[in-house]
Amino acid sequence: MSEAQQRAGAFFGRRKGKKLRSGQDELVQNLLPAIRMVPGGAPAGQFPNANARETWLEIGFGGGEHLAAQARTHRDINFIGCEPFVNGMAKLLAAIEHEKLDHIRVWDDDVTKLLPTLPDACLDRVYILYPDPWPKRRQRKRRLVSDEMLDMLARVMKPGAQLRFASDIDDYIGWVLARVLRSDRFRWTAERADDWRRPYEDWPGTRYEAKAIREGRVPSYLTLVRV
Repeated sequence: MSEAQQRAGAFFGRRKGKKLRSGQDELVQNLLPAIRMVPGGAPAGQFPNANARETWLEIGFGGGEHLAAQARTHRDINFIGCEPFVNGMAKLLAAIEHEKLDHIRVWDDDVTKLLPTLPDACLDRVYILYPDPWPKRRQRKRRLVSDEMLDMLARVMKPGAQLRFASDIDDYIGWVLARVLRSDRFRWTAERADDWRRPYEDWPGTRYEAKAIREGRVPSYLTLVRV
């Protein structure tokens, strides 16, 4: 039985947290529909700059700190952010409006509903940062990274595109590497321990990472290349 057949439920937990403030609710009602990805359409055509150098996707952006930081730094790149948790989406929407980050588009549902609608080889980089580890053995089938997910990502990623995966859960790092090493579509680039121990060069950090370090957990940063 494949991992896909074993899965039960979504890869994420709650869709909503505490009640949104009025300003946040207004952004969700008005800005979100305006910048939501349209399934089936070519990504480039959904951005003001259709000729942007690259398109990067972040799956599960949490509060949007990393995505917003990358968008500030790389104004010539188009970004797609996926996050079903409405409170996290509201935080990113606030940054988009305040800083005029018009080169971000979002998807507020399960990423597996978006990926099949994207054209082949349309993404230059994908981030999966501190996803829910689903630590209990019976929950592991709900982990985002699976053989099937790697196949889905491989189709939409260009040859040479990077998949960056970070986690503070050793078991999840091992889980991902096991699936990458048996895949013929991705290659782990590490040559020495520092290649996964040190953050990425343009890494702004995230609140999940800060919490992990405070609690004594050591993050790992995997760089996987689409073969």
